[in-house]
Amino acid sequence: MRLSRIGVFYDGGYFAKVSDYYRYAHPRGTRLSIPGLHAFARHEVSEREQIEVRYCQIVDAHYFRGRFPAHISQQQPQKLVQDRRFDDVLMRAGVTTHYLPRVGGEEKGIDVWMALEALELALYRRFDILVLVTGDGDYVPLARKLNSLGTRVMLLAWDCTWQDPAGQPETIRTSQALIEEATYAVMMHNIIDDPARRNDVVTNGLFLPPPPPEPKPASVPYPSYASYPSATRPNDENAAGVVAQEADFVTGSVYSIHDTYGFVQDTEHKTWFFHKDNLVGVRLEDLQPYERVRFAIGAGPRGEQAIAVKRMFEAGNG
Repeated sequence: MRLSRIGVFYDGGYFAKVSDYYRYAHPRGTRLSIPGLHAFARHEVSEREQIEVRYCQIVDAHYFRGRFPAHISQQQPQKLVQDRRFDDVLMRAGVTTHYLPRVGGEEKGIDVWMALEALELALYRRFDILVLVTGDGDYVPLARKLNSLGTRVMLLAWDCTWQDPAGQPETIRTSQALIEEATYAVMMHNIIDDPARRNDVVTNGLFLPPPPPEPKPASVPYPSYASYPSATRPNDENAAGVVAQEADFVTGSVYSIHDTYGFVQDTEHKTWFFHKDNLVGVRLEDLQPYERVRFAIGAGPRGEQAIAVKRMFEAGNG
């Protein structure tokens, strides 16, 4: 029996968003596992190609992501540790990492680089199956080129819709054109949520063990905003542009970042929700977990939340 050679290519930004969805918005409540995804890909190739799993081997895997430069990352040492831990996960799973510096907080050129690397390696390594972990229609030309080489394309993709804590819709959508170009389009959300697979070892292996529960946003602010005599309490109509005296602000750090919102934590480890419109002098995509910030407490659509969130160094506080 001839070996089926598999190459796996991760769109890192896409993978991170899907992993965040399962960690924060899905009943699974935990992140995706890289080794688990590789095991799933091997079993899926085995089933689709009618080849024993032992003959379906991942011979190459690559992960592409934008990364903040050192002069920004050094201000969040815990985030550097978090990134290093994930690098260790990728290294142990035999995944080669490819990073480009973020430009203005955005990923630029990652899709082009990933497509070129995938095409070149498909030529030289002669993959039988190339697995794409993405949903981006920008990879349609790559899929067409791979088809012309006789390399079969397996797409691992998700379609998901949920609401963030502010009630705003969030989505992950897969390009229909990319689905049509793929030899095997595997819609992962259907498999994961299939009741028939509830006890399937390979499907459950897609996830890490659930972590301890994260703290919930506090229902009572700390310190009490009303305790400041000079405070002008903001409301959700002017939260982003509020002008508050220095005593009105609480010191803390960024707890987590999502597409349109995030959480900050004060010095008493109480966690507060904020929307991207509540930021002052900084964009959401430029913030990093564990970065030091200052913020006030004000009224939001679902109760009290962090408003006028700004970086410590931009607020003149080091």
